[in-house]
Amino acid sequence: MWKRTLPVKESLSASLEQNKQTILEKLGNSQDIVIREFKLGANPKISVAVFYTDGLTDTVALQMLIDELLGAKFNNIKENQFQNKNSLLDQLKNLVLNATDVKEISDLDAILVSLLSGSVIFLVDGQTEGFEIGLRKWNQRSITESTNDSVLRGPKESFTENLRSNTALIRRKIKSPNLWMESRVIGTVTQTDVAIMYLEGTVDQALLTEVKSRLDRIAIDGILESGYIEELIQDEALTPFPTLYNSERPDVVASAILEGRVAILVDGTPFVLLAPALFVQFFQAAEDYYARAGISSALRVLRYMCFLIAFLAPSLFIAITTFHQEMIPTDLLFSLLAQREQIPFPAVFEALLMEVAFEILREASLRMPKVIGSAISIVGTLVIGQAAVEAGLVSAALIIVVSTTAIASFVFPSNDLSIATRMLRFPLMLLAGSFGLFGVMIGVISLVLHLCNLHSFGVPYMSSIAPYINDEQKDTLIRLPFWFMRTRPKELKRKNLIRNQTPKPRPPK
Repeated sequence: MWKRTLPVKESLSASLEQNKQTILEKLGNSQDIVIREFKLGANPKISVAVFYTDGLTDTVALQMLIDELLGAKFNNIKENQFQNKNSLLDQLKNLVLNATDVKEISDLDAILVSLLSGSVIFLVDGQTEGFEIGLRKWNQRSITESTNDSVLRGPKESFTENLRSNTALIRRKIKSPNLWMESRVIGTVTQTDVAIMYLEGTVDQALLTEVKSRLDRIAIDGILESGYIEELIQDEALTPFPTLYNSERPDVVASAILEGRVAILVDGTPFVLLAPALFVQFFQAAEDYYARAGISSALRVLRYMCFLIAFLAPSLFIAITTFHQEMIPTDLLFSLLAQREQIPFPAVFEALLMEVAFEILREASLRMPKVIGSAISIVGTLVIGQAAVEAGLVSAALIIVVSTTAIASFVFPSNDLSIATRMLRFPLMLLAGSFGLFGVMIGVISLVLHLCNLHSFGVPYMSSIAPYINDEQKDTLIRLPFWFMRTRPKELKRKNLIRNQTPKPRPPK
């Protein structure tokens, strides 16, 4: 029977020179690995060395530490005055290193990981243990306004690529001792730091256990973005709909944590994952909770209408103009027939042609430099649309339908939902071109069944709609005032349901 053998840990040697050679060999003599050797105090017999990675370490703080080690209080240290082999390390830690983030380290693999993470490794000749000193510092992007989820009213800050900065932004929002954080390292090569944050006493323990279990099952060489994590822990792999929510806004993540969700933060990306994610969640914008309830409700209803337009409009146009002309008013029918008189293609081919052209323009505008990207999308749409009509390839009515569909797909707060809607539009158009409204109904019913079959960490994806929960309608299609929303979402199965006991505002008597 085959048995898994664990790798043997390699420890430090008592020889500083041997340790230096071993570290350099394992790192391929990389030029960004810096070693500084010196004598401790004025004693010529005690050799020490510090190892750090250029560009990842605070060299100013490191130089201050070295200056202190070379100071006068170490001049009288003698190598033979320590009977215990660890007494020198203990004295160093007490005299100098107690003011910094320091921990003892002896495993060579752990030393290499810490060194490449920006920590300083401090080794003493004759000692088989050293110190890992937390002096990490590197250039990073400052906190700026979110580019993917901007608001007119609300916080303008967004996450950065630094994990510790992101956790601090959430801590600023939720100043509670019940906000707990657990860390993991995922990726055998990249050694990426991953953190989960949740509200203890509010989060469902079964959900928390499932999130931890899925993260622990990941066995991959590298994690470069939270999209890796999302794809490796999602419930259903073969679905265009996202089963985890991602956001780069601290207020959105803090709000989700307060509801009982779990946030997954990955070092190196500003996008934080939230679990579980429900279908209705992708229609909710951060600004919905900063504007008055009536305005927010109207905008949310508009988003649901735009979802139907973006998903169904081209298919309905194809089905009605191809199979069900009797449904069109007579004057409009004559106008459409006149437009299509010189067009050699069927309506389904027209629609597919223009939809593909719009998707190409959309993708080009995203990938091109920002200075010319917007110009390409606007000018390209106008030029191609007008030229296609004049050339007799498509009808003007179809251009209107496709343009309206494209604009409607931009209304969604979540880009993931927008992409899913655009993907599913194409098979629905083929069904409409083949079977008319009957094909459209087949596509819609199949989509509804698929959505009802999805789960996100054990929670039904269509929760509050299917299964229908009457109490949860206060923040689904519309948003009722805050004084009416007294409980957290019940579909997340938490024990601490009450979150608001504020009475309805009343004028003074």
